[in-house]
Amino acid sequence: MTRLLVRNAVLLTLDPDRPDPFTGWFTVGDDGRLTAVEPGEPPAAVVAGLDPAHVLDVRGALVGPGFVSAHSHLFTSGSRGLGTDQALYGWIEAMTRYTMPAGTEDMYWLTRHGAQDFLRNGITTAFDFTDAGLAFEKVSAGVSRFAASLPDTDRQHAQLRAKADAGLRHVHSVMLGQGGVPRREALAQLDDVVALAASVDRDLHLGVAVSGAVQWGPDRETAELEVAAMRRHGLLNQPHFLENAHEVELQRSKFAWYVEAGALGPDLVFGHFIQTTEEILQVAAEAGCGMSWQPMSNGRLASGVAQIPRIRELGIRVGMGLDDQSCTDVSDPFSNMRTGLALVRATHRDPTALPVRDVLELHTRGSAEVLGIDDHVGTLRVGRYADFLVVDPRDPDTGPVWDAYGTYVLACSLRNLQSVWVGGRQAAEGARLCDPEATEVVTQVHERLARLRAEVDGA
Repeated sequence: MTRLLVRNAVLLTLDPDRPDPFTGWFTVGDDGRLTAVEPGEPPAAVVAGLDPAHVLDVRGALVGPGFVSAHSHLFTSGSRGLGTDQALYGWIEAMTRYTMPAGTEDMYWLTRHGAQDFLRNGITTAFDFTDAGLAFEKVSAGVSRFAASLPDTDRQHAQLRAKADAGLRHVHSVMLGQGGVPRREALAQLDDVVALAASVDRDLHLGVAVSGAVQWGPDRETAELEVAAMRRHGLLNQPHFLENAHEVELQRSKFAWYVEAGALGPDLVFGHFIQTTEEILQVAAEAGCGMSWQPMSNGRLASGVAQIPRIRELGIRVGMGLDDQSCTDVSDPFSNMRTGLALVRATHRDPTALPVRDVLELHTRGSAEVLGIDDHVGTLRVGRYADFLVVDPRDPDTGPVWDAYGTYVLACSLRNLQSVWVGGRQAAEGARLCDPEATEVVTQVHERLARLRAEVDGA
């Protein structure tokens, strides 16, 4: 059965096997996946018998795949505007001031707030670093560490439930035991997390991953534990790595920990990967590693500009992420693309250093590929989920569309985002979410953060 027919669309499919854009149509089956994507008008046999409620005529608007954020921290959605003039670790201290004492249900509502914020803004899939409830200590501008303890399983699972309840597709990333916790205990807890994740809607839950912590680890055992976890359950590992602009040589020295532990390969995706060297890049490329790029947060926190042209030249797969909603502040994928484009072109003084179509690919298909979920999301291709955006450059009007990719990336913004669809079901219309509990989520977050602030500040 056909759940939805979309017609009269200027399609930016991001399908590498066919030229686009083209004006055409597509259909969505009962399982929420695309059953046909074709140019022109749909055949009469496709239209016949369809209830008008199952036909969406977008009247020439641009339609592209939902954005994929390859690196996100959804629980931070209620902590924006903190640590405004701080680098990474100073900002983390400010940002977590009110979330560290939060309880399990607090984390549920904070994460659901972040998930629905993503959906409203056209991000239909996210790699989410969950908060593990571990104490975090800033030692210096370039050094910090987690307390030696196991993460809170219930806290992490509450964040998983929140993403699923919001209707956001996700990869659920969890931290392992830190600071010398016995490997047996750390892996046993991971077993529990993986088992719990199996109970979540499989259409929305695209897998569990490891939140690598070598950047904060005290010794090589941190990398060895991560490799054991990856192999135990066949998991992707995305560590924050070579991010901070301070203590750079110390950070670089830890790359050897991953090499010696045997971690390098397609399932190791470096988050940020800014303070690199040519040798590090070449070794990572030869091993088939990937990376996630967060240009807006890297700029906000003065972390630097990743060497995207060289990284891509070496064949390292690149995805883009919105990072913390409290350091990107506005989880806007259009601004994230333009910020990345501007930073790279300005740094290299070369407008061809990052082409317009390429930056859109990085935030959709590229992110899906680097996360290993491109069979499900990132493009408008038969068999993929029908996660798509209707973007109308005529409302408000941006002028004639000379080049569909140019208009989509450079001239359109959230104000042109008319609707968001997940699996062929509408998730947002303009700035309004279709979730009937959306208002309750906002109420819960404001009330809970007011309580936490009073507890922390004594106000």
